[in-house]
Amino acid sequence: MKTKIGILGLGGVGGYFGGLLAKAYFDSDAIEIVFIARGDTKKAIAENGLKIILDDSEMIVFPKLLSDDPEKIGKLDYLICATKTYDIETSLESIKNSITSKTTLLPLYNGVDATERLLKLFPENNVLQGCVYIVSMITSPGVIRKIGPYEKLYFGSKNISDTTAKELQTIFEKAKIESYLVPNIEETVWEKFIFISALASVTSYLNENIGGILNNPDNKVLCISLINEITAVAFAKGLVLPNTIVPQTIIKLEKSPQGSTSSMHRDFLAGNKTEVYSLTEFVVKEGLKYAVPTPMYQIVLDELLKYN
Repeated sequence: MKTKIGILGLGGVGGYFGGLLAKAYFDSDAIEIVFIARGDTKKAIAENGLKIILDDSEMIVFPKLLSDDPEKIGKLDYLICATKTYDIETSLESIKNSITSKTTLLPLYNGVDATERLLKLFPENNVLQGCVYIVSMITSPGVIRKIGPYEKLYFGSKNISDTTAKELQTIFEKAKIESYLVPNIEETVWEKFIFISALASVTSYLNENIGGILNNPDNKVLCISLINEITAVAFAKGLVLPNTIVPQTIIKLEKSPQGSTSSMHRDFLAGNKTEVYSLTEFVVKEGLKYAVPTPMYQIVLDELLKYN
C-alpha cells in the first residue's frame, strides 16, 4: 500500500512544499501526493501544472492526483494543512471523509492555535505542530513565487510516537525539503509567531513593506513595541524562549527581503479576507487572559478591524 499524503491549501506555503513533494514522488511506488484544490486553482493546475517561480529558475510539477472529492482522494495517511487560518474548520469539513483516526495531520498555518483547533475536530488523531520560514506567495491561480533562498520547515510533537514523526521527516528529506524535527516545537512555533504576528500587524497597519518599516525610525519603534508586547505574552504563558528573542526577531526582519511584506498586508491590499483575528486579535486576547498589557496591539487591532 502506498503512503498517501494530501496537501490542503496550495498557497505560498502549501504550494511550494507540496510542489517539492509532488516533484520528488511523482513516479514513486511507495508515496502518492494528492493536491486538494477546487475552483480556479484546480482548473489551472489540471491544465498547466503547478508552476513555482524561483529567483533564477522555475519548475512545473503535477501531483499524482488533483481533486476535492473525498471519494476520489481516498483515505489519507498524512495531511499537510496550509490554508488560511480562517478556513481551518470549513476546509477540513469538506474532506473529513478522507481523514481516518490513523491520519496524521501537520498544520502549517500562521497562527499558534491550529493544533488545538484540529484536535477539537479530530480528537483521536495524531496532530503535529509545525511552522515554516519562507517568503512565497500566489501570483495567480496555480502559480507560486518564492523570493530569496531562505526556506525552513520545523515540526514535531510531544504527544505522538517518534516513529510517525521520523517517517515524515524521511519523506521530507528525500524531497530535498530543509526540515527539522524538533523536540521543543511549541517554543519554535511561538518564535515564528512572534515574528509573523508583529510583521503582519505592523505592515498592515502602516501599509508599508519591510523596508518601509525598518528605514523609518517611528515605524521601527512601533514594530519593536509590538515584538516586546507579544514576547511578554509568550513569557507569561510559561514558554521557554531565549532571553534574546526580541533582538533575534529584529535580526530576522533585517535579513528578510526589504521589498517584501506580510501575506496579511497583501490580503488587505487586495481587499480579501484577512487573518487579523489569528495574528493580531489573538495576541490581545491572550494578553487579557494572562494580565499582560498590549496597548500597541490594541491600537493596531482597532484600526485593522475597520477594514476586515
